[in-house]
Order: sequence, then C-alpha cells, then structure tokens
Amino acid sequence: MARKRRIWYPGASYHITSRGIRRTSLFWDKEDRDEYLQLLAEAMEKRPFILQTYCLMTNHIHLQIKTLQHSPSDIIRILHFNYAIYVNKKYDFTGHVFESRYGSELITSAQYELEVNRYIHLNPIRAGMVDSLEEYPWSSYFNYIEAKDGSLVNSERILAYFPEPKIEQYLQFLHARGKESDQYPI
Repeated sequence: MARKRRIWYPGASYHITSRGIRRTSLFWDKEDRDEYLQLLAEAMEKRPFILQTYCLMTNHIHLQIKTLQHSPSDIIRILHFNYAIYVNKKYDFTGHVFESRYGSELITSAQYELEVNRYIHLNPIRAGMVDSLEEYPWSSYFNYIEAKDGSLVNSERILAYFPEPKIEQYLQFLHARGKESDQYPI
C-alpha cells in the first residue's frame, strides 16, 4: 500500500519531528549533537531552506522550517542519511538509526507558527530535563535571545510578530500560560 502523499509547495512551512529507532537515543554526547548541526548546515547548502527553530532532544528532534525550492523529503533525506552513516560508523552499529518516516505538520497560520515555536523551545522543560531554557544548549532558544552572526537559525520572521522590545515580548510569550497567551500577537 502506498504512503499518503505529503503536501508541499515552495514557501511552505513545517514542524518536522523524528526519533531514534525503538525510541532509543539519537545523541549520546556533545559531539553527536554538533555533528547533527553540522550536517543540518550542509543540508541547508545543498537544499536551501530557512531554519526557524530547532531542538535536539536525547531520542528525537524538532525542526521548524520554511521550504524554498525543495521539499522536506529532499531535505530530511540528505540530513538523516548522513547522520545515520555517522552514528553507525562511530558506534559500530548497523541498520536504521531513525524510527520510521519523519513526521511533518504543515504550518497553515501565524498562530500555529508561533505555537510550534513555543512548543519546540519548551520541550526540554516539559520533558523534565532542565528547569530553565538557559540550561539547555541544544535548541535555537539562544538564537532568539542573543543576536549571533553566522547562525543556522533565522529568527526574524517569528520576532517580527512582536512589538518592541521584541526579545522581551517574545520571552513573555514563550513563558505565558493558558489565558495569558491570548494577549500575544495573532
């Protein structure tokens, strides 16, 4: 039976997820996460796209991307194929590294775009890995609160939703709970 065809068009935005086979780890150390980010940069060069948000958890990843001229399938195929080669070689594994097909949710509204961003950045706190986002270096959170040249992440679109002072407003949005979050843009 054929898989359901995914919706794609140039300029479409997605929340991409993928996890380790049998829910095992994808990342065992800093070197693994650095390698994944390096391969992500290489995938961006080969199949250009805009990376808005990311979080590398122990056994899964979250990416928020905006495509340009290449589908998410083309992008993730290159990225995960190369990461699987790296993992299998480094750890003397064989076979699959990622469990099944990656997940992709088409982002169809500005409100959903902001919610995906918040969901991805808060993932380490919800998972009980840290008490504060400042404790977790493996997400794009710092790209939103500190200006960094040469970053893989483009935070401009998300921050454009917020009035000045943008970063302060963004942080309030990020940490808003329940009805509080209704006061934010969109």
